[in-house]
Amino acid sequence: MAQWTSAVGPAQLARLLNSQQDRPAGPGTRRPPAYRALADGIRLLVLEGRVPVAARLPAERELALALSVSRTTVAAAYEALRAEGFLESRRGAGSWTAVPAGNPLPARGLEPLPPEALGSVIDLGCAALPAPEPWLTRAVQGALEELPPYAHTHGDYPAGLPVLRSMIAERYTARGIPTMPEQIMVTTGAMGAIDAICHLFGGRGERIAVESPSYANILQLMREAGARLVPVAMAEGLSGWDLDRWRQVLREAAPRIAYVVADFHNPTGALADDDQRRRLVDAARSAGTVLVADETMTELWLDDDVQMPRPVCGFDPAGSTVITVGSASKAFWAGMRIGWVRAAPDVIRSLVAARAYADLGTPVLEQLAVNWLFSTGGWAQAVDLRRAQARENREALVTAVRRELPEWEFEVPRGGLTLWVRAGGLSGSRLAEAGERVGVRVPSGPRFGVDGAFEGYVRLPFTVGGAVADEAATRLAAAARLVESGTSGGSGEAPRTFVA
Repeated sequence: MAQWTSAVGPAQLARLLNSQQDRPAGPGTRRPPAYRALADGIRLLVLEGRVPVAARLPAERELALALSVSRTTVAAAYEALRAEGFLESRRGAGSWTAVPAGNPLPARGLEPLPPEALGSVIDLGCAALPAPEPWLTRAVQGALEELPPYAHTHGDYPAGLPVLRSMIAERYTARGIPTMPEQIMVTTGAMGAIDAICHLFGGRGERIAVESPSYANILQLMREAGARLVPVAMAEGLSGWDLDRWRQVLREAAPRIAYVVADFHNPTGALADDDQRRRLVDAARSAGTVLVADETMTELWLDDDVQMPRPVCGFDPAGSTVITVGSASKAFWAGMRIGWVRAAPDVIRSLVAARAYADLGTPVLEQLAVNWLFSTGGWAQAVDLRRAQARENREALVTAVRRELPEWEFEVPRGGLTLWVRAGGLSGSRLAEAGERVGVRVPSGPRFGVDGAFEGYVRLPFTVGGAVADEAATRLAAAARLVESGTSGGSGEAPRTFVA
């Protein structure tokens, strides 16, 4: 019986390997043999989670043809990986990826750092801040006071508590988007909302257009659902969407869904303007594409003079094209797993009906806590605290990175929680690997792209400040030196990128 559970084709593996950028070797630097560079490239893909564990690799001859190298080079690389525990083989079954005994499985998304590691590692992987107390405690206490009537029911509300659906609808109406409670479904976080939408509209094999780069965990969710991701490149810097590219992709690829983050885009921080939103909605409507607008960052403007554009759904008065997703996780606290969907009533009914075979509903106590925040004014005060903290962290992180790593390039976003950084020609994947060695966890650019894009980037969140931000930048600089010196890999040789 085969020990592998998925397969990586030769062309796909070649693209992933060739996406790994390499800094030119300095004077006197010895390049490793071709087989060693190939082995290091595959090992890094496994450690990054971009090639899954237990994935069957191409046969030696197939990969040699795809990379335009000799079969001997591939055979030697596979043998080195077997010796290091990153590859297993059996006659008749092929070779598949593995991790050495005692090594943790690589994360394919951006999971939070385990609590036991928080004392020794600075976590820049998760773009989430601690709860804005005392508002979390007050919200839970308020929810407990409202709980008794609900305790006498079965507790399953597939569409969400009526009182919270009404409150969310009122909030959209106050933003100039008339909304009825029948247009709202409460979900278990934004991830739960998008998962439900993908299962309703996507289906295995369906095309989904996504910004490139985009939020790593959503990309992985879509991959796991069997979607075919169609990347659409963002415009340079913080200028947002390239509408010519969007129109072309929507017209030619005809994706069933398009997923966008128009408000302080994750990871770039870009804010789409009114004209971009209007034109994208028009293009999606013409193509028959369902446009999913993720508003999880919409309240996190950090500069006082920011003028927020009209919500994306405001350019879809008929409600036939745009589905909006919101959440309490970024603006309030990631531990408050409350999200919501705003859509046409018939779409909400379909989502609710499908939910009977998923999670049935969202926890009642947490819904009551969010409703308490909305109805008492606690939400606005808590979000003010969140903005102040993120603003301070942004200033501290930007100052520290510019001091310690002056060759790294970025534009400072006016809101959101993330900084998208071009890492001075270094490989983001190798920086992430070296960072683990020096005590800083940072996600590499390819996590936010499709097929190995953005190898030269890392994402830095505004989750640490003060002395911790200074130390994080110091450790990132140490990781950069390891990569530059060629000592970030596990082989003892310079772990340079294999390029065919």
